[in-house]
Amino acid sequence: MSLAPITSNPSRAGLIGWIFFDWAMQPFFTLVTIFVYAPYFVGQLASSPAERQADWGYATAAAGLVIALFSPVLGAIADASGRRKRWVGIFGLLMMVSSAALWFATPGSSFAIPLAVCGFTAGTIGAEFATMFNNAQMPGLVSPERLGWLSGTGWAVGYVGGLLSLLLTLGFLAGNPATGHTVLGLRPLFGLDATEFQGDRASGPLSAIWFAIFVVPMFLFTPEGSAHEPLRRAIRDGLVRLGDTIAHARTHRNILLFLLANMIYTDGLVALFAFGGIYATGVFGWSVIEVGLFGILITIAGTVGAYAGGRLDDKIGSRAIVISSLIVLLLASLAIVSMDREHIAFFARITGPEEVDGLFASIAERVYVAVGCVIGLAAGPLQASSRTLLARLAPAEQVGQFFGLFALSGKLTSFMGPFAVGVVTAVTLSQREGISVLIGFFLVGLLLITRVTSSSEAVSLDSERKVLTRV
Repeated sequence: MSLAPITSNPSRAGLIGWIFFDWAMQPFFTLVTIFVYAPYFVGQLASSPAERQADWGYATAAAGLVIALFSPVLGAIADASGRRKRWVGIFGLLMMVSSAALWFATPGSSFAIPLAVCGFTAGTIGAEFATMFNNAQMPGLVSPERLGWLSGTGWAVGYVGGLLSLLLTLGFLAGNPATGHTVLGLRPLFGLDATEFQGDRASGPLSAIWFAIFVVPMFLFTPEGSAHEPLRRAIRDGLVRLGDTIAHARTHRNILLFLLANMIYTDGLVALFAFGGIYATGVFGWSVIEVGLFGILITIAGTVGAYAGGRLDDKIGSRAIVISSLIVLLLASLAIVSMDREHIAFFARITGPEEVDGLFASIAERVYVAVGCVIGLAAGPLQASSRTLLARLAPAEQVGQFFGLFALSGKLTSFMGPFAVGVVTAVTLSQREGISVLIGFFLVGLLLITRVTSSSEAVSLDSERKVLTRV
């Protein structure tokens, strides 16, 4: 085990540029994947909540399968070439074009569902690959003892970017079809028609424009290692290196065990976020405004969690943060599936009027919001500390390759998680039954991560093996 050396001495602007990539990319995940466009798809484009949830699950699964197939290869090629920002640009462009196309999926159109599904799938592929290459730059920017700070700050700043984009959408763009006003009581900007859900659809183009503006500091100021090989040779050598890593997988057992755990619990987390708003839309009848406000609260919680988790990471270790976060997510997921309009904790019946007005007016809705905030508090540290743990464990000369495998581990079963949710939902016609399968992902991921040695333990084990080999 070895930590990647600092390949440059980045200026403050260089570090800020890297951190702002998370700010630039997060609106796609916040607006499109979770809180605005996904509920629009569920509420307006398909014929029933269960069918919509299933379709969205299949689209997420398709994107995950593509990412799973190609991320290790691309990561190995990036290691061989020494260039990563060019790949960020290529896949960032794919995300922008696909996000912009989501605007044209209008209600009642015969091509709306295929366009929305294809645009979302391609956009997710672009966003995830661009993020993979940005992550691979991390170990060369700061010393090992500051990796937790860098990763946690990046996640926290990303959450703030997602929050501001969500506030902009709900406050100034997305209007309530019944009133024609946004959540701030304003007419949507640019004459957007609330009855045509133009504000909801604008979340796609907004994500593209946001990324185009705020990714610029990373390209301008964040340093990159010198080129190692021409692209053609890098492709050849990258594939050779990847094959060698697979052939000698036993020498990287600790990392591969972590990647297996990450593969499983990340799938659960991505699906939980992807279907959280969809689940509430079907169970509680939330509008995009309510889902959006729910997203704001979760994002605030995630920002606090990611920043605090990054500070704790450098003190108590990445592995401890990951384990603690998974325990919280496991309990929170169980709480979510235990409630509906009339019950919490499966059997505790809620008394109150059948018809309630106002935002989050029923007891069950308030409990759901509270549990969602707990999920946000745990999700931020889990994501930040996961990439920090890999940065601490990955060999210096293979960091891009292992971040490719990291992207693979985050997506290899991601097409299975949403697919499982879609299938179970379609078979049972129950959103609760469909989303309950995610509990198993957190449980299995937790059991596996407890078997991963921390970075300091890994160093000790490697030293012992070297001594024994010499003897």
